Amino acid sequence: MKMIVFDMDSTLIDAETIDELAAAAGVGDRVIEITERAMNGELDYGAALRERAGLLKGLSIERARHACESLPLMPGARELVDAAKRMGYQTAMVTCGFMLSARRIGEMLGIDHVVANDLATNGEKLTGKVVGNLTEADSKAHVLKDLAHRCGIDTSECITIGDGANDIYLFANAGYSIAFNAKPVLKEYADAVVDQKDMRAIIPIIEEIEK
Repeated sequence: MKMIVFDMDSTLIDAETIDELAAAAGVGDRVIEITERAMNGELDYGAALRERAGLLKGLSIERARHACESLPLMPGARELVDAAKRMGYQTAMVTCGFMLSARRIGEMLGIDHVVANDLATNGEKLTGKVVGNLTEADSKAHVLKDLAHRCGIDTSECITIGDGANDIYLFANAGYSIAFNAKPVLKEYADAVVDQKDMRAIIPIIEEIEK
Protein backbone atom coordinates (compact mmCIF):
# COMPACT_ATOMS: atom_id res chain seq x y z
CA MET A 1 0.00 0.00 0.00
CA LYS A 2 1.14 3.53 -0.84
CA MET A 3 -0.10 6.95 0.18
CA ILE A 4 -0.64 10.37 -1.39
CA VAL A 5 -0.67 13.26 1.07
CA PHE A 6 -2.40 16.45 -0.04
CA ASP A 7 -2.31 19.94 1.35
CA MET A 8 -5.78 21.53 1.41
CA ASP A 9 -5.67 25.31 0.99
CA SER A 10 -4.78 26.38 -2.57
CA THR A 11 -4.27 22.71 -3.39
CA LEU A 12 -7.41 20.60 -2.99
CA ILE A 13 -9.45 23.79 -2.69
CA ASP A 14 -9.10 26.99 -4.69
CA ALA A 15 -9.05 29.20 -1.60
CA GLU A 16 -7.27 29.87 1.69
CA THR A 17 -9.63 28.99 4.54
CA ILE A 18 -8.17 31.47 7.00
CA ASP A 19 -8.45 34.29 4.47
CA GLU A 20 -12.15 33.54 3.98
CA LEU A 21 -12.70 33.47 7.74
CA ALA A 22 -10.86 36.77 8.02
CA ALA A 23 -13.11 38.33 5.39
CA ALA A 24 -16.12 37.25 7.47
CA ALA A 25 -14.50 38.83 10.54
CA GLY A 26 -13.77 42.10 8.74
CA VAL A 27 -9.98 41.69 8.84
CA GLY A 28 -9.47 40.22 5.39
CA ASP A 29 -6.81 42.56 4.04
CA ARG A 30 -4.54 42.19 7.07
CA VAL A 31 -4.78 38.39 7.16
CA ILE A 32 -4.32 37.99 3.40
CA GLU A 33 -1.07 39.95 3.64
CA ILE A 34 0.23 37.73 6.44
CA THR A 35 -0.84 34.55 4.63
CA GLU A 36 0.99 35.58 1.46
CA ARG A 37 4.20 36.33 3.34
CA ALA A 38 3.98 33.13 5.39
CA MET A 39 3.44 30.98 2.29
CA ASN A 40 6.44 32.64 0.65
CA GLY A 41 8.59 31.71 3.64
CA GLU A 42 9.12 35.33 4.70
CA LEU A 43 7.69 34.86 8.22
CA ASP A 44 7.99 32.30 10.99
CA TYR A 45 5.07 30.04 10.14
CA GLY A 46 3.92 29.28 13.68
CA ALA A 47 3.94 32.93 14.71
CA ALA A 48 2.10 33.91 11.53
CA LEU A 49 -0.58 31.28 12.12
CA ARG A 50 -1.14 32.41 15.70
CA GLU A 51 -1.27 36.07 14.65
CA ARG A 52 -3.86 35.38 11.96
CA ALA A 53 -5.98 33.22 14.25
CA GLY A 54 -5.84 35.93 16.89
CA LEU A 55 -7.40 38.38 14.45
CA LEU A 56 -10.42 36.06 14.21
CA LYS A 57 -11.25 36.49 17.91
CA GLY A 58 -14.94 37.24 18.39
CA LEU A 59 -16.11 35.82 15.05
CA SER A 60 -19.28 33.81 15.63
CA ILE A 61 -19.12 30.07 14.99
CA GLU A 62 -22.18 30.41 12.77
CA ARG A 63 -20.50 32.98 10.52
CA ALA A 64 -17.29 30.94 10.49
CA ARG A 65 -19.15 27.82 9.36
CA HIS A 66 -21.00 29.80 6.72
CA ALA A 67 -17.71 31.16 5.36
CA CYS A 68 -16.40 27.60 4.98
CA GLU A 69 -19.49 26.17 3.30
CA SER A 70 -18.79 27.57 -0.15
CA LEU A 71 -15.04 27.00 -0.46
CA PRO A 72 -14.57 25.69 -4.02
CA LEU A 73 -12.72 22.53 -4.90
CA MET A 74 -9.68 22.97 -7.10
CA PRO A 75 -10.49 21.94 -10.68
CA GLY A 76 -9.58 18.31 -11.16
CA ALA A 77 -9.42 17.50 -7.44
CA ARG A 78 -12.10 14.80 -7.62
CA GLU A 79 -10.54 13.21 -10.66
CA LEU A 80 -7.07 13.15 -9.10
CA VAL A 81 -8.25 11.60 -5.83
CA ASP A 82 -10.29 9.00 -7.71
CA ALA A 83 -7.33 8.16 -9.95
CA ALA A 84 -5.04 7.80 -6.93
CA LYS A 85 -7.45 5.36 -5.33
CA ARG A 86 -7.68 3.32 -8.54
CA MET A 87 -3.88 3.07 -8.56
CA GLY A 88 -3.94 1.63 -5.05
CA TYR A 89 -3.00 4.68 -3.00
CA GLN A 90 -4.39 5.57 0.37
CA THR A 91 -5.19 9.27 0.49
CA ALA A 92 -4.53 11.78 3.25
CA MET A 93 -5.12 15.49 3.66
CA VAL A 94 -2.73 17.18 6.08
CA THR A 95 -3.43 20.87 6.55
CA CYS A 96 -2.48 23.64 8.93
CA GLY A 97 -5.98 24.91 8.19
CA PHE A 98 -9.02 24.01 10.22
CA MET A 99 -11.52 21.20 10.63
CA LEU A 100 -14.28 23.74 9.93
CA SER A 101 -13.46 23.24 6.26
CA ALA A 102 -11.22 20.15 6.23
CA ARG A 103 -13.91 17.75 7.44
CA ARG A 104 -16.29 18.80 4.67
CA ILE A 105 -13.63 18.69 1.95
CA GLY A 106 -12.41 15.30 3.11
CA GLU A 107 -15.92 13.88 2.99
CA MET A 108 -16.62 15.40 -0.43
CA LEU A 109 -13.52 13.82 -1.92
CA GLY A 110 -13.54 10.55 0.02
CA ILE A 111 -10.13 11.20 1.59
CA ASP A 112 -9.06 8.32 3.85
CA HIS A 113 -7.23 10.36 6.50
CA VAL A 114 -7.86 14.01 7.42
CA VAL A 115 -5.57 15.83 9.85
CA ALA A 116 -6.10 19.52 10.61
CA ASN A 117 -6.13 22.08 13.38
CA ASP A 118 -9.17 23.40 15.20
CA LEU A 119 -10.12 26.91 16.27
CA ALA A 120 -10.89 27.20 19.97
CA THR A 121 -14.33 28.47 20.93
CA ASN A 122 -15.92 30.02 23.99
CA GLY A 123 -19.65 29.71 23.80
CA GLU A 124 -20.64 30.76 20.28
CA LYS A 125 -17.52 32.69 19.29
CA LEU A 126 -13.92 31.99 18.31
CA THR A 127 -11.33 32.79 20.99
CA GLY A 128 -8.53 33.50 18.52
CA LYS A 129 -6.54 30.44 19.64
CA VAL A 130 -5.44 27.49 17.50
CA VAL A 131 -5.80 23.96 18.84
CA GLY A 132 -3.87 21.14 17.19
CA ASN A 133 -0.50 19.67 16.25
CA LEU A 134 -0.05 21.45 12.92
CA THR A 135 1.15 24.82 14.14
CA GLU A 136 4.82 24.98 13.11
CA ALA A 137 6.78 24.86 9.86
CA ASP A 138 7.85 21.24 10.38
CA SER A 139 4.55 19.94 11.79
CA LYS A 140 3.37 18.29 8.58
CA ALA A 141 6.52 16.17 8.42
CA HIS A 142 5.78 14.75 11.88
CA VAL A 143 2.21 13.96 10.86
CA LEU A 144 3.45 12.28 7.67
CA LYS A 145 5.74 10.01 9.66
CA ASP A 146 2.95 9.17 12.12
CA LEU A 147 0.43 8.41 9.37
CA ALA A 148 2.90 6.26 7.47
CA HIS A 149 3.79 4.31 10.62
CA ARG A 150 0.14 3.70 11.53
CA CYS A 151 -0.63 2.53 8.00
CA GLY A 152 2.42 0.29 7.74
CA ILE A 153 3.94 2.41 4.96
CA ASP A 154 7.46 3.77 4.64
CA THR A 155 7.63 7.51 3.98
CA SER A 156 9.58 6.68 0.82
CA GLU A 157 6.31 5.24 -0.51
CA CYS A 158 4.50 8.54 0.01
CA ILE A 159 3.81 11.22 -2.58
CA THR A 160 3.17 14.72 -1.25
CA ILE A 161 1.40 17.58 -3.03
CA GLY A 162 1.41 21.17 -1.76
CA ASP A 163 1.95 24.83 -2.56
CA GLY A 164 3.56 26.80 0.28
CA ALA A 165 6.58 27.19 2.52
CA ASN A 166 4.93 25.14 5.28
CA ASP A 167 5.17 22.12 2.95
CA ILE A 168 8.98 22.21 2.72
CA TYR A 169 9.60 19.74 5.55
CA LEU A 170 6.75 17.56 4.29
CA PHE A 171 8.40 17.39 0.87
CA ALA A 172 11.80 16.66 2.38
CA ASN A 173 10.48 13.59 4.19
CA ALA A 174 8.50 12.00 1.34
CA GLY A 175 9.57 9.73 -1.47
CA TYR A 176 8.27 12.06 -4.18
CA SER A 177 6.88 15.58 -4.03
CA ILE A 178 4.82 17.68 -6.43
CA ALA A 179 4.61 21.48 -6.18
CA PHE A 180 1.17 22.58 -7.37
CA ASN A 181 0.86 26.26 -8.36
CA ALA A 182 3.46 26.70 -5.67
CA LYS A 183 5.44 29.56 -4.24
CA PRO A 184 9.02 29.72 -5.61
CA VAL A 185 10.44 28.77 -2.20
CA LEU A 186 8.71 25.37 -2.36
CA LYS A 187 9.51 24.56 -5.98
CA GLU A 188 13.17 24.19 -5.02
CA TYR A 189 12.26 21.11 -2.96
CA ALA A 190 9.92 19.46 -5.48
CA ASP A 191 10.53 16.51 -7.77
CA ALA A 192 7.86 17.81 -10.15
CA VAL A 193 6.18 21.18 -10.68
CA VAL A 194 2.67 21.80 -12.02
CA ASP A 195 1.89 25.42 -12.86
CA GLN A 196 -1.74 25.19 -13.89
CA LYS A 197 -4.95 25.22 -11.86
CA ASP A 198 -6.06 21.75 -12.87
CA MET A 199 -5.15 18.81 -10.66
CA ARG A 200 -5.74 16.40 -13.53
CA ALA A 201 -2.30 17.49 -14.75
CA ILE A 202 -0.85 15.52 -11.82
CA ILE A 203 -2.35 12.20 -12.91
CA PRO A 204 0.23 11.51 -15.67
CA ILE A 205 3.03 12.25 -13.20
CA ILE A 206 1.75 9.60 -10.81
CA GLU A 207 1.18 7.16 -13.66
CA GLU A 208 4.82 7.65 -14.67
CA ILE A 209 5.95 6.96 -11.09
CA GLU A 210 3.99 3.71 -11.20
CA LYS A 211 5.82 2.38 -14.28
